[in-house]
Amino acid sequence: MKEEHLPGEKAARINFRPLLFCALGFALGIFLYAKIRFGGLVPSDFLLLALFLPFALVPFNKTRILSVALSLLLFAGAGALAIHLYSARFFSAAEEEGRLTGTVTSVSVRQGYSLLTLDDLSLNGEARGGKCRVFYGGEDLRPGDILLCDASLTPVRMEDFRDDPYVRNDFSKDVRYTVSVSSIEKTAESGNLFLRMNAALYDSLHAHMSRDRADLGFALLTGNSGGLDGDISEAVRRGGIAHIFAVSGLHIGILYAAVYACFPFLKKSRFVPPLLVAFCYCGLCNFTVSSVRALIMCGTMGVMRAFGRKYDFLGSVSLAALFTMLFWPQQWFAVGFRLTYCAVLGLALLAPPLRRGLLRIKFPRFLAEYCSGALGVHLFALPVLIESFGYVPVFSLLLNFFLIPVLPVLFLGTLLCALFALVIPPAAPFFLLFPEGMFSAFLYVFSVTDVSFVLAGFALGAGSAVLLAACVTLSGRVRLTVRWKGLAAAAFTVLFVAAVVLQNAVVSGCRLEVYSSSGDTVALVRTPHESVLVIDGEISVAGCEDFLNRTYGGFLTAVIVLAEDEVAGVNTAAFLPAGEVRLCDHCETGLQHVPLAFGRDFTVGELSFRFMSRSKLAMSAEGCVVEFDFEGGEALGADLFVGEEPARTKHLNYFLDHAIIKTL
Repeated sequence: MKEEHLPGEKAARINFRPLLFCALGFALGIFLYAKIRFGGLVPSDFLLLALFLPFALVPFNKTRILSVALSLLLFAGAGALAIHLYSARFFSAAEEEGRLTGTVTSVSVRQGYSLLTLDDLSLNGEARGGKCRVFYGGEDLRPGDILLCDASLTPVRMEDFRDDPYVRNDFSKDVRYTVSVSSIEKTAESGNLFLRMNAALYDSLHAHMSRDRADLGFALLTGNSGGLDGDISEAVRRGGIAHIFAVSGLHIGILYAAVYACFPFLKKSRFVPPLLVAFCYCGLCNFTVSSVRALIMCGTMGVMRAFGRKYDFLGSVSLAALFTMLFWPQQWFAVGFRLTYCAVLGLALLAPPLRRGLLRIKFPRFLAEYCSGALGVHLFALPVLIESFGYVPVFSLLLNFFLIPVLPVLFLGTLLCALFALVIPPAAPFFLLFPEGMFSAFLYVFSVTDVSFVLAGFALGAGSAVLLAACVTLSGRVRLTVRWKGLAAAAFTVLFVAAVVLQNAVVSGCRLEVYSSSGDTVALVRTPHESVLVIDGEISVAGCEDFLNRTYGGFLTAVIVLAEDEVAGVNTAAFLPAGEVRLCDHCETGLQHVPLAFGRDFTVGELSFRFMSRSKLAMSAEGCVVEFDFEGGEALGADLFVGEEPARTKHLNYFLDHAIIKTL
């Protein structure tokens, strides 16, 4: 292979794109501010920046250094200021009671109840900022309804931000309050046409299609997948095709291209009709972050082509990201934001060199196009998938290979049929026969095929920064010779493997990892030979599995139930892969196949345990004594408290900072 030579030693390794560096600076400011304010800043958080800057600053001249430094530093400050102002408003919410009024913006209908999101809030006639999530025991409300109810508003608390993913999700959506009500009065309908269209679409689909098919159609068209059956939703996520039901850039791109093809006679103004249609569709989907990103990119492409300019894919991505973070800096904490931008960065940076490499080895062009794009997307999105969901879908590449070519027919066909059904209600059953049949086939395939196999039980840690740095360095955007790219690939591979091993393996000593969310508490104690899970009586099987997906994928030596109601804890422990389940006192559970062990004093390998009571446990390891107390009480200097009082976090930090046992 002929080696590529650089134009000269002083040639720039990375082209300076002002929009790209400004967007990176803005994201860096939000990221570092959140890490410092909410806790969790570690040295590896600077690893990606440290690996990126040497390439960005070459050649080392005053103009380039000043340009890079100003764009990164100024916009990092702007990003930090934006998220600071937003978080100050968000966490200023107080607990209040009174007559609550709000407009329904989204509805997720479950079995017998609805999960509503209210905007334009007012309490006792006074306006309140943010949104409110309402649990309502009924299924008769739709987007656009203006509601009135007696409510006690419970604000989201800042101390739960770091450990509870649901709190971070509320933060990204500006949901500042939660409330549960039994009765609601509908007072009027909003004048927002998008909300009313959303409600009409929901009613039309559910009136003329079976429940499961209608839920799939509504999720495909609006991105609202909250009403999907739990098994279907889990299968879609584990199959790696959840983006099909999330109104991603694929949907906007398909719609834009279809409308664009209908107006060849408009010439330079040809992009205007598809852009207007895409804007209205984004409104129907409540302007989700992925739809807004795709809308901005399509608009940029249309304008550039209309004026005879070359379209810069990376530049349009940067513009969309900067626009989104400028007006909604909290979107950084939304999984959808990070996934959608990782996906397009993978397409922009990694897909072109991968495609050229595959074509060079005589890959069929259509396979090279798909594989390069899919691999680029998946490599960039891998850190977000592991952090957010705790697993990587194994069959994602294969399923998307078959589904993405079908998506234009499925999406456009469902959209047109739904619109005709709304315009001509008497003929709605006829028009909706097509989506009913398509979704029936979809459900049948997923019912007879198991695509739920995933890779789980590990965390990337600093490996995330190494992987992203490798993707950027080995892309076509960084000018390196073939020899230097080979050396960089080898170095990044070694760094990545080392980072992942150090993050997950326990070579010596004892590691302690803790999880607490919405009242569920669990702690994992690991040595080189043992792994012991300590759970409370309230945690669910799903909560334990989610924790283990992110931390440990092996067989547990033992599960210790720490609760006054031990039977409830055993019912959870029975579904976990463990050698035995430990309880304080003997109790009848009725579970014959679960190996139960009783006793106040016991050992597991090098770890020694003593039940102080049913809800309190002492552990001796590495010459240190730890007391687990998931329900509160008097605290020793080394107590491990996981609860709701902020002071308990101090006990955890004190212990972790001054003992051999540590958490990562």
